[in-house]
Amino acid sequence: MKTPVCAAMVAVLTAAFGAAATPPGVVKNVDVYREAGRFGGWPANNGLWAWGDEIVVGFVQGWFEAKKFGHAIDEDKPMTTLFARSRDGGETWKTETPTFSESGDADCPGGIDFTAPDFVMALRMVSSEEGYSRFYCSTDRCHTWSGPYRLPAFDRKTVSARTDYQVLGKHDLIAFMTAAKDNGQEGRAFCTRTTDGGKTWEFVSWITPEPKGFAIMPSTVRLGPESFLTAIRREERQDGFLDLYRSDDTGKSWQFLGKVVEKTGDNPPAMIRLKDGRVALSYGYREAPYGLRAKISADDGKTWGDEIVLRQDGGSWDLGYPRIMQRTDGRLVNVYYYTDAPDQERYIGATIWDPGTAEK
Repeated sequence: MKTPVCAAMVAVLTAAFGAAATPPGVVKNVDVYREAGRFGGWPANNGLWAWGDEIVVGFVQGWFEAKKFGHAIDEDKPMTTLFARSRDGGETWKTETPTFSESGDADCPGGIDFTAPDFVMALRMVSSEEGYSRFYCSTDRCHTWSGPYRLPAFDRKTVSARTDYQVLGKHDLIAFMTAAKDNGQEGRAFCTRTTDGGKTWEFVSWITPEPKGFAIMPSTVRLGPESFLTAIRREERQDGFLDLYRSDDTGKSWQFLGKVVEKTGDNPPAMIRLKDGRVALSYGYREAPYGLRAKISADDGKTWGDEIVLRQDGGSWDLGYPRIMQRTDGRLVNVYYYTDAPDQERYIGATIWDPGTAEK
């Protein structure tokens, strides 16, 4: 098994080869979408889907605006959702405009076949001000979509959905989302299930206790027929970290496994179950040196290897929000937003890296 790359190893490499040194296990970094004067951001909010070595990722395109505080996007200019598609495992990408509507929510008629070839679902929040979420479905690899279909509010002030779901059967699907806390503020992770192809949704359970800060943006993998592992973005007293929970009864109850990452600088997780059964977790790192990091577990999340530093050349904290997939050759593709300098555009990048092999 390849030894994970720890921060100390990267420090040695950086001293020897300079800040741009590529740590062992990393194959390459590529641009997914990059345009001068623009802001490309937040793949974690917009979804990633893969079929073999074909990948589609969603992101927000806006206009860059340098700021002392906050994201470097001009909120007074238009923003739009774009896709980027790769057909060669993340080596090259082309930008697409999705066909779905941003308005005109409808009630879902139900009967959607979640097991149809090339089916995917996109779960998206409308806005923090409007407070509700909706979903779209595609059966042709994101080329065309049905929807948007409005999701219930579950008696919460807001529901902030992002694409995190597992198909359980033809008309049976469980999704993992975030809703407002009892005081109306952000936020607390929960799971919901539809058994009639999207027509109705049942609130299944809260994943976490009511936090003092927030517990949001779950990223979930399936361990068995009724078993799920989910990583949660946490914040308490301005400290950002990642917690891990497990359910063995299809989301009805959850067991806290512990804090899987002590510090992220406040960034969400992206988790995947590898073909060899291990679990890989990646996250943006919003403290100097800014970049992208990962961990791997060989025992369903009970224990984790050393932190793997994938990148540490970020020019600002304004980066991260990753998604992850595994190629047919076993390498992983992380997609995220990034910046080389505080006063430069934000772009969508991808890191292709080798997670090694499981011990025999």
